Amino acid sequence: MAPIQTLIVDDEPLARRRIAQLLAGQPGFVIAGECGTGAEAVAALSHGPAVDLVFLDVQMPDCNGLQVLQQLPAQPRPLVVFVTAYDRYTLQAFEAHAVDYLLKPLDPDRFARCLAHVRQRASQVAAPAWAALVQALPAPPPMPFSTQLLIKQPGRFYFVPVEQVHYLEATGNYVTVHAPGETHLVRATLTQLASQLDPARFLRIHRSLIVNTTHIKELRPWTHGEYLLTLHDGTHLTSSRSCNEGIQQFLRQFVS
Repeated sequence: MAPIQTLIVDDEPLARRRIAQLLAGQPGFVIAGECGTGAEAVAALSHGPAVDLVFLDVQMPDCNGLQVLQQLPAQPRPLVVFVTAYDRYTLQAFEAHAVDYLLKPLDPDRFARCLAHVRQRASQVAAPAWAALVQALPAPPPMPFSTQLLIKQPGRFYFVPVEQVHYLEATGNYVTVHAPGETHLVRATLTQLASQLDPARFLRIHRSLIVNTTHIKELRPWTHGEYLLTLHDGTHLTSSRSCNEGIQQFLRQFVS
């Protein structure tokens, strides 16, 4: 049997590396590529070289694994192994319609059994039609908004409750989280963090600023259609015109 061309899709580089390490030395498998976002996976599977197997992360910030499948053409496609850290997903349904599923952190013995299952399925004449797989997948349950932000530093991890966050500020490839008397640096984009936060509480006022509305003391119309926001701690922030619609929507909830 020809080598099984394998695509690894996960937004965490360490997770992709772990799968690649477990695949290393396994006979019959070749890593054809890696994707760090759902959008990259859709592009690779729709227009890239043909692959036989996809290790597909369920939860990714831009587009989760289920949504990746739903965006692909309805025709036979690679075998799928779902990878997830969340056992609240309906894993039994995944198992019924995909080759297998794996829970993070990946166990080497469980991974080896998964590969045996993949080899067995790959040796069959035909894989299930992609359309049937997508149609049978359950809709992903709504993800609860984060109550804490995870801050990673060398040698430690710690959490900041979101109610303590005054505002978030994009700084190059990082986001600075401003909390009372301290700041925290997170390696992420502002859009990625925004997806974790309740939009009823956190308002984007600028392409590089998201503010916790519970800490807003005052808004004043400023120049060129912008607003000057004053927080309860005295911090001043300026909005951009491109975010006016969101600010107006925020203000309308207080008008009877």
